[in-house]
Amino acid sequence: MQIDNKVVLITGAGTGIGAATARYMARRGARLALAGLPYDALCAVADSINASGASAIAIETDVRDERAVAGAVEKTVQTFGRLDVAVANAGIQRHRTDRDLFQISEEEWEQTQDVNLRGVMRTCKHALAQMIQQGDGGAIVIVSSITALSGGSANVSYSTAKTALLGLNRHIAVHYAKHGIRCNAICPGALERTPDWMDHPNPQARKQAMEASIPLGRLGQPEDIAPFIALLASDDASYATGAQFVIDGGLTIR
Repeated sequence: MQIDNKVVLITGAGTGIGAATARYMARRGARLALAGLPYDALCAVADSINASGASAIAIETDVRDERAVAGAVEKTVQTFGRLDVAVANAGIQRHRTDRDLFQISEEEWEQTQDVNLRGVMRTCKHALAQMIQQGDGGAIVIVSSITALSGGSANVSYSTAKTALLGLNRHIAVHYAKHGIRCNAICPGALERTPDWMDHPNPQARKQAMEASIPLGRLGQPEDIAPFIALLASDDASYATGAQFVIDGGLTIR
């Protein structure tokens, strides 16, 4: 996989998919800028990567703050000299808040959109500006969700934001291909290490029900998602842009 020595900025890199992707890419020679909150989680991931002989920095970044996102890109370039890849992964999901659309407050709606949609837009915006300035292309990977592919999700603010990301992905792919910049989206399914089932009143029963609905018979792991992100970031995927890739154990085809 051709990612050796590439400089990669990952938001939401302290846990889950972001952390797994950072470790996966580091093992293949990438240089990592880990952005997000909380800072101590980012530092733990960065420390583990640096201890392995690879290179990573932690950048405390609230993606709700455009200046912070711009600063993360700037810090990445100051440290490594350039930016080759941006993984727009940071997101929130408010579990146990599923309710009818007419019951959702403006505040709840905006909190989710500000991270899951506008936070990704800010990341893409500032990454694009840097890549265009460099003049030799780049790659962006947007982390969406299988909730963007159907109307079945009860968490409407989350699924709406994740659906909008697919439109953003296509826009970037079409309009910035002339600069040699590719953009693709991934749609992960239900993962083991999320509150999807852990916060349920009967977590074990919830987990078993979720596993039974997945043809491969298990919940996913962040480590199942990381290789796909790395591939899309790599030169091996040089002819892929504007696409969305579903990684869900077969859940959405059932």
